[in-house]
Amino acid sequence: MADAVAALGGHIGRAANDVPTIVIGPQQACRDGFGIRAIARGWRGGIVPAHAEIEAAAGARNPLAGMLAAGLAVNEAFKHVNGAKAAGRAPVGLSLWRPSAAIDWLAPDPSEPALTFLPSRLWLIGLGHLGQAYLWGLGLLPYAAPSDVTLVLQDVDDITESTESTSILSDAAMIGIKKTRAMAAWAERRGFRGSILERLFAADFKRQPDEPAIALCGLDNAVGRRALDQVGFDMIVEAGLGRGYRDFRTMRLHTLPGRRPTTEMWKAAPNVELVEDRPAYAKLLAEGTLDRCGMTLLAGKAVGAPFVGAVAASLALSEILRLLHGGPVHRLIDLDLLGVDHRTVAPHDDGFDRLNPGFTAAS
Repeated sequence: MADAVAALGGHIGRAANDVPTIVIGPQQACRDGFGIRAIARGWRGGIVPAHAEIEAAAGARNPLAGMLAAGLAVNEAFKHVNGAKAAGRAPVGLSLWRPSAAIDWLAPDPSEPALTFLPSRLWLIGLGHLGQAYLWGLGLLPYAAPSDVTLVLQDVDDITESTESTSILSDAAMIGIKKTRAMAAWAERRGFRGSILERLFAADFKRQPDEPAIALCGLDNAVGRRALDQVGFDMIVEAGLGRGYRDFRTMRLHTLPGRRPTTEMWKAAPNVELVEDRPAYAKLLAEGTLDRCGMTLLAGKAVGAPFVGAVAASLALSEILRLLHGGPVHRLIDLDLLGVDHRTVAPHDDGFDRLNPGFTAAS
């Protein structure tokens, strides 16, 4: 861990007792100031006060629980430095196996399965903030034979300075490279097999029978989302994040096809002026100062919130893992990181019982 911190530009040292702290490990002595402990057990992840005598029950290990706990921990720290006095004072978490708000994530859950089957064929639409979080999550999964995994990676943009600051797999050495090519190289280093598609996602093509039937969507525009159920995917997990400074911690996940066609879910936008269309913003976008993915606007400024994407990606990937292990699929998960316990989770009408998404063994 120390090597990773140093590689990312951090410094290793001894912190004063009152420095805000995220603990990875056992319960700590009571201390001044903000201190939380990240917990991942089974399919459940979250945070508790660092000194609290609280522990989650053990369960069959799922690495995405650690990804979830990490996102929630950074979110709690973010709330603290922004003046939320209650941050870090109570447990916050959820179960990726049963994400309903009625489930106690600290309690034992005998229904959690051991990871046995992992997705082997996926199409990733958009490789910015969310798309790279999806890839990171896939890279955490315990594939017995990563070479069994085939990914289609679709995007049109280059990696810019803002991509490097908001997208978890980008670094400064990738700036100026197409996202598809940089992410395909990353996937191949993990042992996955990837192909790239450098075109805007729209309804003017059809998925071929030998191509992945499940898509993970990380688009941030309604035009692309309107086409999601029109190109021949059997299942799409789509995540959308809030964009304004009041709602950038919010996320809404859909599993498609759903009750309504996507053309009704995302109506054609009226002809109104958008901040993104203003010349000053377009100039920053063209220069690479801003990135269309993983950004929100704060008084005209772009703000990245990658911890939000980490939480959303852990939930999205879990929809596919649950399908492979006979668990429920959800048509909607609505979550605000300012109030995780007040989320909305709705089961899918279909369940995709007849879908064979392609799978390979876990180690």
